[in-house]
Amino acid sequence: MRRVLVTGASGFLGAHIVARLAADGMQVVAQGRDVGRCVALEAAGHAVVRRDLSQPLDADAETAFGELGAIVHCAALSAPFGRLADFQAANVTATRNLVDFAHRQGVRRFVHISSPSVCFAFRDQLGVPEDMALPEPVNAYALTKRQGEEIVLAASGIGPVILRPRGIYGAGDRALLPRLLAAARRPLPLFRDGQARIDLTHVDDVVDAVVAAIEAGSDADGQIFNVSGGEVLPVRRIAEAACARAGVAVRWRKMPLWPAMLAAGAMEAVALRLPGRPEPPVTRYGLGLFAYAQSLDISKVVRMLGWAPKVSFEEGLDRTFGKAAESRFAAGRAAA
Repeated sequence: MRRVLVTGASGFLGAHIVARLAADGMQVVAQGRDVGRCVALEAAGHAVVRRDLSQPLDADAETAFGELGAIVHCAALSAPFGRLADFQAANVTATRNLVDFAHRQGVRRFVHISSPSVCFAFRDQLGVPEDMALPEPVNAYALTKRQGEEIVLAASGIGPVILRPRGIYGAGDRALLPRLLAAARRPLPLFRDGQARIDLTHVDDVVDAVVAAIEAGSDADGQIFNVSGGEVLPVRRIAEAACARAGVAVRWRKMPLWPAMLAAGAMEAVALRLPGRPEPPVTRYGLGLFAYAQSLDISKVVRMLGWAPKVSFEEGLDRTFGKAAESRFAAGRAAA
């Protein structure tokens, strides 16, 4: 295979994918925008192209990226709140530009990293399959990731495969666990007597799924695959276990759900009117994760790609909170 382009390589998942593909002997080119992390990738010996994917990819981009056999599209704006225009640029326009570029390149496999947020609803949903009717998007991120999926699925000539990994965590995570640890500085909300459950995914399992998608045959073309660790765990257990590893004391406060949702909705409405539309301290989506039982049906990816999760939650915490990882989380908490 000609070389593989990994977009969003200066991010958490993208960096792990670049390292794995390179270790497997593939020729990799990494795209990113974070200057410091791109420098680190270059120092590790990777070919790096710093480019804004929301801008058209012209002949100059073809020269920069070279001839490609596959693209793994990780780049995205992932947040529970923000300006719709920013999400559209990062998750829709950039995806369309990259799909057009893939067609011109004759790419044989386009792996698009999407999100189970496209399936999220404010209710219990266990064993969600890939073909369920999608609910109304809960936020701009879910809306634009759904639109990105539609663009990719319509691109039949580039071997499109969509992965929806749930709750990615691991060493170097800058989103899920750091957000949880920051939230735990205050009492965490305990809704519905702690009925909330969810399935997370260690980053090493997600990388394995990406490799399986790259190597899959043509029967995977145009398919969507759920990816998760396969363990549906109480959110309370997840929070307490992660915080214990990080040395953070957890306090819980029983709260009625809908008054909290109304308050979060009011904060979102105010934030939308502020300059820059800053993320409010609490969002409805964030509360929903603490309130409802959510899990994915992963039987399709097991059957069609031969992938299955290998990293249990407890082992995932061991891999995440090694000495180096723990010091990074501690530094992040000190800076917060």
